[in-house]
Amino acid sequence: MVEDQDPTGPVALVTGGTRGIGLGCAERLRDEGYKVAVTYRSTPPESAGDSLRGILPIECDVTDPEQVEKAFATLEGELGTVDVLVANAGIVRDGLMLRMGEEAWQSVIDTDLTGVYRVVRRALGPMVRARHGRIVLVSSVVAFLGSPGQVNYAAAKAGLVGMARSLAREVASRNITVNVVAPGVVETDMIAALGKARADELRSMVPLGRSTTPEEVAGVVAFLASDDAAYLTGVVLPVDGGMAMGM
Repeated sequence: MVEDQDPTGPVALVTGGTRGIGLGCAERLRDEGYKVAVTYRSTPPESAGDSLRGILPIECDVTDPEQVEKAFATLEGELGTVDVLVANAGIVRDGLMLRMGEEAWQSVIDTDLTGVYRVVRRALGPMVRARHGRIVLVSSVVAFLGSPGQVNYAAAKAGLVGMARSLAREVASRNITVNVVAPGVVETDMIAALGKARADELRSMVPLGRSTTPEEVAGVVAFLASDDAAYLTGVVLPVDGGMAMGM
């Protein structure tokens, strides 16, 4: 058992949980009494400092089926089977379509779409047997608006919506809900890397006139994981300040 975790709490797994939205979700779920594990690939847990207090970090590349299986075995041995899965791990490899090579396309699809398939499929068996579960997929406003230079990312994130809605119909009879959050402009390293001019341009597209925070996205994820959202499935909840209104 990880220090400071409630041994009676439900188990939550957040992929890509050592920074940004994933870290925000992990902290929020921990603070609400979940036993939380996070996976990471390129961002070591040490970089999150005290934010990961009481959270189990597990190294896992979601593009590798063997690492996914090993990560779940470690998690189940330490905490138990997953009650709530937040599939957040993702990467970007931006570039205009004419210049986008096979590697840039495939690496994003493998991580942001196929990687989600792998972790969801592995989490699903125990949920079906328990006849209860919450699955939340982290998509993006880009799935609905599009974004120049992000054909690969937009395709993967749009694919999550079809995945969630199809799966929601498959597992509803087992009391498992499958929903999607679609963040807009979030204050993360990914936005910061775009530079101030591009970040300001994106914020100017937001009707509410500001970017959001990982903590605000985490609040929506925590709601979808809660009993209050027991009658919601196949839903896409934008957390975008109105950017994709009506899409």
